[in-house]
Amino acid sequence: MEFLPLFLATGVVSGLLAGLFGVGGGLITVPILALILGAQGFPREHVMQVAIGTSLAVIALTAISSTRAHHVRGAVRWPILRWLAPGLMLGALLGAATAHLLSTEVLARIVGVGAVAVALKMILQADPVVRDTNPGRLLLSVAGTVIGWASALIGIGGGSLSVPFLRLTGLDMRTAVGTSAAGGIPIAWAGAAGFMIAGSGVAGLPEGQIGYVSLPGFAAVAVASVLMAPVGARLAHRLPQIWLQRAFAALLMGSGVSMLAGAV
Repeated sequence: MEFLPLFLATGVVSGLLAGLFGVGGGLITVPILALILGAQGFPREHVMQVAIGTSLAVIALTAISSTRAHHVRGAVRWPILRWLAPGLMLGALLGAATAHLLSTEVLARIVGVGAVAVALKMILQADPVVRDTNPGRLLLSVAGTVIGWASALIGIGGGSLSVPFLRLTGLDMRTAVGTSAAGGIPIAWAGAAGFMIAGSGVAGLPEGQIGYVSLPGFAAVAVASVLMAPVGARLAHRLPQIWLQRAFAALLMGSGVSMLAGAV
């Protein structure tokens, strides 16, 4: 119970980011969850897997709330998502299997590098140039698999990867964010299932777990996240994008550096 306020605060940040940027907030949620689990005396060799698996389980709910908020504003391109989704699910399952084979230290470094890279992209405002306004089914399927694999490996909803890709297909920023939020649903559901299965036979995990998913952490973070995701979506349609990008980049940089510095 002493960690409940931290779990709830993590959920508030995660939900806001889900609505604002079409991301699951995992690049913030995973480092914080890892630190909380470590402080609880959780087995070190499984800290990152559980942080990532729990993050994906939270995103499985947050993404639905965020998607609904973007859909009512006409910001989800469903025909594109239809061909992305199978690849996203396959990639997410592969990502969970990959994470199961890696150590906590390696996963922490991967999450840290991912967070810093995304932060730098946002700071430099590296907006992609539109190259293909009519992506084929094969391209969408391959891109979905790569995005799903990388996203599940580090516990994110895929927005930091899928938004730039969707921008390349010609979608405007808000539609790319909305479609990315919807893409977080297949990534998170398949990824969370993969982490539950991968961790089901692992010895040494405490009670209150389903594989690599912490039920107490999931419940507390998910409640706050689901409530805040629609708020983030409303803000995304009102606040200046450059201000939002800078704030998000600062959060990402801090979490990424903490992972690379060995905070977990």
